[in-house]
Formats: sequence, structure tokens, C-alpha cells
Amino acid sequence: MRYVQGLRPGPTGPLKRYSVIGLGTWQFGSKEWGYGGGYDDAEAGRIVARARELGITVFDTAEVYGFGRSERILGDALRASGGTDDVVVASKVFPVVPTAAVVQQRGVASAQRLGVRTIDLYQVHWPNPVVRDGTAMRGMRALRDVGVVDQVGVSNYPLRRWQRAEVDLGGVVLSDQVQFSLVHRDPMAEMLPWAARTGHVVIAYSPLAQGLLSGRYDAENRPTNRIRAANAMFLPENLRAATPLLSVLREVAAAHGATPAQVALAWTVHHPHVVAIPGASSVAQVESNAAAAEITLAPDEYGALLAAAEAFRPTTGVSAIPALVRARRG
Repeated sequence: MRYVQGLRPGPTGPLKRYSVIGLGTWQFGSKEWGYGGGYDDAEAGRIVARARELGITVFDTAEVYGFGRSERILGDALRASGGTDDVVVASKVFPVVPTAAVVQQRGVASAQRLGVRTIDLYQVHWPNPVVRDGTAMRGMRALRDVGVVDQVGVSNYPLRRWQRAEVDLGGVVLSDQVQFSLVHRDPMAEMLPWAARTGHVVIAYSPLAQGLLSGRYDAENRPTNRIRAANAMFLPENLRAATPLLSVLREVAAAHGATPAQVALAWTVHHPHVVAIPGASSVAQVESNAAAAEITLAPDEYGALLAAAEAFRPTTGVSAIPALVRARRG
């Protein structure tokens, strides 16, 4: 496993190690993923334990995942596999009413569900479109001052708002968790270079584009999972358009004795100060994810992947709605 180097120290001293491959736990306790009986009660614990053995240190959850069940399952699994002293426990507050008092109350509740005294990284899940971040950051500062939170982060923030959040906090907002992968590359323009220069972290969620980059799906083999089925990327026309990109992924994977998913993850964490947090449905999948940290892409491989990704022009947004409706009816 590799770890992010050159992070800014926290207010209480050096940070814990951030592995470049983490574990996202949205699926813990969330029935919409459809992983079947026994996953939450048994497999989730085995996944967490194996992730730790492989050197994964970043475990990400949120209060809205399974309405708190993900936090409870993750907390139980971490305690059963050795505690939390050597891992980064990250959670998120959903800022429907982002007042300081609400943020404080939610932070305490998340820590209780996780079974920890201190949440290592506590993030604002989405930028509130109406309320600016001053009041939420006052709540974060209060949580940090009393030791309920160590590091503060945000999620789904554009760079400028992330930077303003630091001003509002009066200290380091260590991370921004954003969608980043070969098919969602917006953070490359400004956010990634800034984070690498300043010692911040970009946490990449959906680094496999919910499985599109795994190479498991095509126009004749679409996902049945409700979350993926509602994603425009899995429309037949988009899966056909992704064929050249998936072909390049397979070619690079063959050269490394790896899978397309591993190469897609290696591309994501090729960038300095990026932590990717794919989920895992099994121990085998978390083992595969962790192994991606050991893949070093040659410059021509990186360039070929980027060129293929830039040539992929999927139908998304409003223009994809009619096709999604047709697919759902079909």
C-alpha cells in the first residue's frame, strides 16, 4: 500500500496515514445496493478486517448511508478488527439545516454510532445552495475544539468554496470529497494541482464510475442494481460509446497482469494527494482494489488512457432522461 505524502499537519500534530486506496462504505446498511442477506452482518466485517491487513487506513461513511446503519456497521467492524487508533475514520454531516448547533449535534451523534471519541475526518456532505458555510464551520470548530472531531473536510465543493470554507473555519479544511475518475475529470483542472501544492487531499468517490470502468458491462449486459440502472452512464448507447475506452483499459491491464478496474484505480491515484474510496462487495474485491496501489502507469499508458477518456462523450444530464425512462420501462 502507498500513503499520501506531504499532508499539512493538523492542529494537534501530525496526521494519521492516509492510504491512497481507501474503503467507501455507502453500501453498508443500504438496501438499494442489493448485496443480499448476510452482507451487513458478516461480509462487511470481513471486508473491513481484510482491508486493514492490506494496509488500507481510510474508511469513509456518512450519517445518511443507511440512515446511520453504515456508521454502526463500520464502527463495529473496526472495533472487532483492532480498534481505530491506526485508521482514519471519516464521516459526513448532511447539511439540510447547517447551523452551528445542528452540526455539533450531528457530529456527536455520528461519533456515538461509530463508537469513537474522535472522528478523524468530519466532512460537510454537500454545499448548501442557500446558506453559506460560516455557521456550519462554527459548528465544526466547536467540535474540533472539544475533541469530537480531529480534521475538518468538505464534499462536493468547487475549489473556490473549499478555499472559502477554510477562511470560515479559521483553519485547515483538509479534504474535499468529489467525484473523480477517468470519466469524471473536472478536478484535474485546478483542484488537484492546488491540493498537491498546499498539502490538502482530494478524496475520489466513484473512482470506477459505479462499475462502468470495471469492464463488466456492455450494451447487452447492463446492470440490474437500482443505483446503477438509474445512472445514465449505463444506457446502451453510452456503454457502446465506452467500448474504445474499455479496450484501452484492457490493453493496459494485460500489460500489468491486472484487471481494467485496477488500472482505472491506478490512474486515479496516479495523481498526487488523491485518495480513492471504492466500495467492495466481497473480500476478493477489496483485495483487488488494494492491489491497484502497486500499479505504476508508464507515461504512454497514462496518456493513452487519458486520450481514450477524453474521446468518450456520453449522453448525460437532461438529455439522457428520455432514454432512462425508456430503459426503465423496458
